Amino acid sequence: MFRHSRLAQSLRPGFARHASTRAPSPSSPIRNGVYGTVLVVSAGLFTIYYLDARSAIHRYVFTPLLRNAFDAETGHKLAVRILKTGLAPRDPVVDDARLKSSLWDCEFSNPVGLAAGFDKNGEAIDGLFNLGFSWVEIGSVTPKPQSGNPQPRVFHLPDDLALINRYGFPSEGHAAVLSRLRARIPRFSDDSSSASFRPGSVLAVNLGKNKESHPDSIEDFVAGVKMFGEYSDVLVINVSSPNTPGLRGLQNRQALENLLAGVIEAREQISTRKPKLVLKIAPDLTESQLVEMASVIASKAIDAVIVSNTTTQRPASLGDLNKSEIGGLSGAPLKPYSLAALKTLRQNLPATIPLIGCGGISTGADALEYARAGASLIQVYTGFGYDGVGTCRRIKDELAGELEKQGTTWSEVVQKAVSELSLQETQKAADGTSRIKELIAEAEELRRMLDRLGESTHLEIA
Repeated sequence: MFRHSRLAQSLRPGFARHASTRAPSPSSPIRNGVYGTVLVVSAGLFTIYYLDARSAIHRYVFTPLLRNAFDAETGHKLAVRILKTGLAPRDPVVDDARLKSSLWDCEFSNPVGLAAGFDKNGEAIDGLFNLGFSWVEIGSVTPKPQSGNPQPRVFHLPDDLALINRYGFPSEGHAAVLSRLRARIPRFSDDSSSASFRPGSVLAVNLGKNKESHPDSIEDFVAGVKMFGEYSDVLVINVSSPNTPGLRGLQNRQALENLLAGVIEAREQISTRKPKLVLKIAPDLTESQLVEMASVIASKAIDAVIVSNTTTQRPASLGDLNKSEIGGLSGAPLKPYSLAALKTLRQNLPATIPLIGCGGISTGADALEYARAGASLIQVYTGFGYDGVGTCRRIKDELAGELEKQGTTWSEVVQKAVSELSLQETQKAADGTSRIKELIAEAEELRRMLDRLGESTHLEIA
């Protein structure tokens, strides 16, 4: 026992010394505090970086990861859900004054909007406005719920910065979307001037048809006007999707006249807010079809035209393996078709009917090209899918830089283009006079034919 006691005593100092080396030093609280501060600051900086839509992490990490880790439709749905949460990135920058745009009786803080097709059921409206868009268009919304075409129905063409979709209007229906719009109405707010409930921006609802509806029927669109008129700033009449059988037939003269007359009458029956009515057309119409369409649009005084929807054409430049998929093509390859259609329509419509450019826009230079062709506003879709949540801010910054270099503003560019390129009253009168002369000439030729026929008949009788 003694020996054990001596051994314990002999070991105790060493143990004490060893224990003291493991005990926290006086500097440990300071070090821990530093580590904690660094952790908190780092987390804060990352949060700010993540929440700022301009951050490169969204464009070069999160968006490619989402696109490559999931199929196109799943990635699309996840993006909508993230924006729906309210925790998604935001555009924290005030828009440059050069970007101010005017349309109808509205002043927009910038001309960049989001086209229909991204938020089909109105789930992420405020998350999208938070990204800096001045115009958010939801839909297409059909009266009855429908599942759309079978999957797979969306295909990335990354080699071409393009997309092909044959969704076929999947929609939760009027009732579901209306309930979301009603839920957005602020409980305590005096600002009812816009359905977006945000200054310098508007909310649009894109109206579609159910697949089972008769191709010639306009009732689905009339029902949409009545349903959403009080809860939107703009209603878009979509007769241009290539994925619903017979829908594009409503772009023909007689069908279009009936459609526009019907939706205008339905709009006039709304007792409170009267939304603007905008027609969305295809880029695949011939020049003569666009000219004929312009005369119908002018006669019905529609509020604006969106040029354009997706195209069924496949340019030879496409290189991606998915280029053979059936559906509407959007993205960079669509731009030449949309611009050509917009220019033709601008030349055949009076300045009082504005155009909105859509198709292949992903840079400030693209946006400016549409403005010079006579577009009052522009919309993006596929470029947003490829570049992520910072797309709107990047386009606005690039556009503001271009306008600054040229010493002008968006409004000045648009006003100049619309003034110079639109159908002039003198030209309209000349065209009308020319048409009257053609009709007179045709009538005279018909009279001569009848006279010759009468003479021939008289000789035979004689």
